[in-house]
Amino acid sequence: MEHYVALDVSLREISVCVIDGKGAVMFEGKTAAEPVSLVQLIRTKAPHVVRVGMETGATSPWLFHALTAAGLPVVCMDARQAHAALSLRPKKSDRGDARGLADMLRMGWYREVHTKSVIAHERRTMLGVRHQLVTMRAELDAQIRGVLKTFGLILGTGNSNALIRRAEELADGHPIISSLVAKLADVRRAVVLQVAGIDREIRYLIRSETTLKRLMTVPGVGPITAVAFLSAVDDVGRFKHARDVGPYLGLTPTRYQSGETDRQGRISKCGDAFTRTCLYEAAHVLLTKVQRFSPLKAWGMRLVKRIGMRKTCIAVARKIAIILHRIWVDGTEFWWTREAQPA
Repeated sequence: MEHYVALDVSLREISVCVIDGKGAVMFEGKTAAEPVSLVQLIRTKAPHVVRVGMETGATSPWLFHALTAAGLPVVCMDARQAHAALSLRPKKSDRGDARGLADMLRMGWYREVHTKSVIAHERRTMLGVRHQLVTMRAELDAQIRGVLKTFGLILGTGNSNALIRRAEELADGHPIISSLVAKLADVRRAVVLQVAGIDREIRYLIRSETTLKRLMTVPGVGPITAVAFLSAVDDVGRFKHARDVGPYLGLTPTRYQSGETDRQGRISKCGDAFTRTCLYEAAHVLLTKVQRFSPLKAWGMRLVKRIGMRKTCIAVARKIAIILHRIWVDGTEFWWTREAQPA
């Protein structure tokens, strides 16, 4: 007899529903949000389990890898699709959601979502922490400028340590302001120190992985963009065609078609927003800073004359994502000329 297990996950407890192949409920209950107790319950209540399903969420990767390591057939279901199906039910409860998810599993009315590896999540978390620290540094710089500006002390532009030393010199002679600026400067120096530490870890990662080195041969692509792309895609075999990476990262325009109406909108902005931003910045650097010409830059410059810089950066960012995917698959490097293309 087949058993289907659905999990409605929360931080402390998990609602579990077990049904058989005909849809009859075999078990309904709750257990602690711990893999050990969850695995034990599934093996006891569903000895002939065919599929274990849960929605995508904050703790889904942790549970997915833990249950997979225990040998259970786990799938992650698209939370938006599951929400659309469960919203048709007259009442909302954890028990009812688990039952609805179980029915979706049994009938196959779900879309499985790829769960990234632990390494990909670790790298993406590292980039997220670095981004947060860099944002804090920028906010501290703005706060120091605002404090000094009120008293007619103009700091100027820049974001180096020399600028902070100048701020402390300007505040000298104002006891209260000097004390406040010194406190902000100390916090800023601590933040800069942590950012430098993460940058060292990223450089070590680049040196230890050849794929990242090859991705960085694309003009405009630096260590942050390479690591972000690698962690966002995770498994290069997920995409049958390289052109599928663009829609996955939200770099393709939306479309609305109904009857005689057919409109093409802005880009969808699906997927990882940080990776999409990195690719956009890489495209902007390629078009404005990189001096060496390539077929990619020449195509982008022609496009700028027709549709403008902003839209061109989006198009070039999508093209860079496709090139990065092909470099990853083929084990090659960026072709600066068409003659460099292997036979």
